[in-house]
Amino acid sequence: MKKLITAFIGLALAFAAVGPALCIEADADIPDLADIRVLDLDTAKKIALARNPTLKAAAHRVKQAAWRVQQAASAYLPRLDANAQASRVELSDSAYTATLQQAQFFNATVEDPEEYYSAGITATWRMFDGFARRFNHAAGKYALSASEHSRADARRLISSAVARAYHGAMLARENVAIAKADQAFFARQAEEAGIRREIGTGSLSDVLNFHVGQNAAKSNVISAKQSFEVAMFGLAALLGVQDPDFAERIEPARMNPESVKEITEPNVRDFIQSAKADRPDILQAEAIQNAAQAQFKSARGEYFPTIDLSAGYTGDRTGDAGFEADDFGTTLAATIKLNLFSGGLTRAKVAEARAANNEAKSNLLNVRIQAVNEVLEATAKVKSTQAELLLQHENADLVSRNRDLVENEYRAGQASLVTLKQAQRDLVTAQSRLASARVNLRQAWQELYTSAGGEI
Repeated sequence: MKKLITAFIGLALAFAAVGPALCIEADADIPDLADIRVLDLDTAKKIALARNPTLKAAAHRVKQAAWRVQQAASAYLPRLDANAQASRVELSDSAYTATLQQAQFFNATVEDPEEYYSAGITATWRMFDGFARRFNHAAGKYALSASEHSRADARRLISSAVARAYHGAMLARENVAIAKADQAFFARQAEEAGIRREIGTGSLSDVLNFHVGQNAAKSNVISAKQSFEVAMFGLAALLGVQDPDFAERIEPARMNPESVKEITEPNVRDFIQSAKADRPDILQAEAIQNAAQAQFKSARGEYFPTIDLSAGYTGDRTGDAGFEADDFGTTLAATIKLNLFSGGLTRAKVAEARAANNEAKSNLLNVRIQAVNEVLEATAKVKSTQAELLLQHENADLVSRNRDLVENEYRAGQASLVTLKQAQRDLVTAQSRLASARVNLRQAWQELYTSAGGEI
C-alpha cells in the first residue's frame, strides 16, 4: 500500500511540474521609429503588430486558453490530498456520567476533556467517467485553437486598419503638395501681373485677383496640413505610439507608379478559395463549433457511471500528536457511482449543449457566407477603382494641357482672367481626384487581401 501511494505521489508531482505548451510566436525585430524619417507601409504594419495594445491583450487571452487546456488535462491525473485534524472534546455532565459508568463496568478510566489527533494522505484516481474528461480536454484544445485564430484575426484587422490610416495620411500629404502648387501658381501670376501693371500693360484688378487666389490656396494648404496631422496621429495610435511630434518627424513614403499587377483585374475565384482556407475568423468559428460539439459529448457522459480508485494512509491518536507507526492504517477502495435521478438535470445539460452546438454550426455558416460576400465586394471595388484611375489619369492630363493653353492665351491677351482662374481650379480638382484614385486603388487591394485572410 505504501508503494502504491508513493507511486501516486510521484506521478502527480511529475505532471504538476509540466505546464502547457503555449504556441505563441515571438514577434520579429521591431523597427525603431527614432531611426525612421520616411515610413513605408510594411514597416508601419510590423510596428503595429508588435506594439498595438489590442494584440497584446489577444496574446494574453491565448495564454489563458492554454492554461484552461492544462486544467482539463489534470482530470487524467491522480488527486492527492493531505489532511490533519486536532480536536479537544469536553463532555457534558450527563455524557461524562454515562461514559464513566460504562468505563467502570470495563474497569477503565475516562479523561475529560480528551484530545484527539488524526493525519493522513489519500490518493484518488478516476478510472472512468463516461468519456467526459476526454471531451472536456478536446473542447479545451479547440478553445485554445479558437483563441489563437482570434488573435490572428485581430492581427489581420489591425493590419487593415493601419493600411487605411496610412493611405489616408498619404492622400492628405498629396493634397498638401497640390495646394502648395496652386499657391505657387497664383503667386507667380500675381508677380507677373504686377510687372505688367508697372509697364502699363496690366491692371490693378488682375493683381488683386491673383492675390485673392493665392490667399485661397494658402487656406487650402493650412486645411490640408491639418488633415495630414490628424491622419498621422490616427496612424500613431494604431502603432502604439504617443508622440506629439510624430507628424513632424515622420512622413509616408511617396507613391510609386502603379504596377502591372495593381491594374490587372483580380481573379475572384482564387481570392474566395483563399478566404475559405485561410481566413482566421472562419478557422475560429470552426474551432468554436468543434469545441461546442465536444462539450455536447461531454455532457452526455453524465449518463454513464464513474469509477474511482483510492488509496489512503491515515493515522489516529488520542492524548497527544506524537504519531508512531502503530497509529497508522491503510485503505484501498474502488468506488462506482451512477446517478439514477437528479430532477432532469443531466437531460437539461445535454439539451443545452446540443443547442449550443447547433448555434455554433449556424454561426460558422454565417461567417463563411460573410467572408465570401466581403471578397466579392472587395473585388468589385478593385475593379471600379482601376477604371476610375485610368479615367482620372486621362482627365488630369487633359485638364493640365488645357490650363497651360489658357495661361498662354491669357498672356497673349486672348483669354480672360476668369477663364484662367477656372482652368486652374479645374486642374486642382483633377489632380486631387487623381491622387484620390491612386490611393483608393492601393487601399482597395489591401481590403481585398484582408478579405481573403491575409495581413498584407
